[in-house]
Amino acid sequence: MELSLEVLGLLFLVAGLAGFIDAIAGGGGLLTVPALLAAGVPPTQALATNKLQGSFGSFSASLYFVRNGLVSLGEMRNAIIFTFIGAATGAELVQRIDAGVLTQLIPILLVCISLYFLFAPQVGQGGGQPKLSENLFALSVGTSIGFYDGFFGPGAGALYTICFVAIAQFGLVEATARTKILNFTSNFAALLFFIFAGLPVWEIGIIMAVGGFIGARMGAKVVISKGRKLIRPMVVITSMGMAIKLLVEQNPQWFQ
Repeated sequence: MELSLEVLGLLFLVAGLAGFIDAIAGGGGLLTVPALLAAGVPPTQALATNKLQGSFGSFSASLYFVRNGLVSLGEMRNAIIFTFIGAATGAELVQRIDAGVLTQLIPILLVCISLYFLFAPQVGQGGGQPKLSENLFALSVGTSIGFYDGFFGPGAGALYTICFVAIAQFGLVEATARTKILNFTSNFAALLFFIFAGLPVWEIGIIMAVGGFIGARMGAKVVISKGRKLIRPMVVITSMGMAIKLLVEQNPQWFQ
């Protein structure tokens, strides 16, 4: 599709901002999907194109965290495998069945995540005893949230983070680093299936991917330098923002 240079430039900037936010707290799709729809990209292609640009952003942040020693890919091998399987399954099913049940449930989960981070003063300090073994965590969390990210997506980063904090007992910085690894895995798995279906708009996706890559790298640097002081309020704000946005879209009559 043909877009003006001005629109492509705006999409580049939106992707950069989204990549920055996503690297810290997730929720970048809150900006990029509406931007793609506003540019005239059909909904299914907008979701696929968003996965294309989002894969570059999550890869950028993941690479930065790995290089700085915050996370080891070897330690996350099983979680990566199960997340890939879950996301691939979700991306295949979303082309066949209605996502209505998930769209109704996710705002409630996002509000609960916001309240948890807001009112639990010790959350994200890490060092506690994990509530699940590493393999069981990989199977349950990787498969289920990976499936959700491939099937629908908004809030997946917050869901990964809350699981790494509340279940695996990681500190917020370490949880954020691990979240981006699984975020990239589920984005990439879903993207492969969307590519097979011929859905991404490549000329738009690549331009946004460059912006997202740069923004995510900057966000990853902020995670390491600012740490828990910034991540916690960002998770609360983005989770609440996504919840409100989804509720407005699902129930416009409430806000008339």
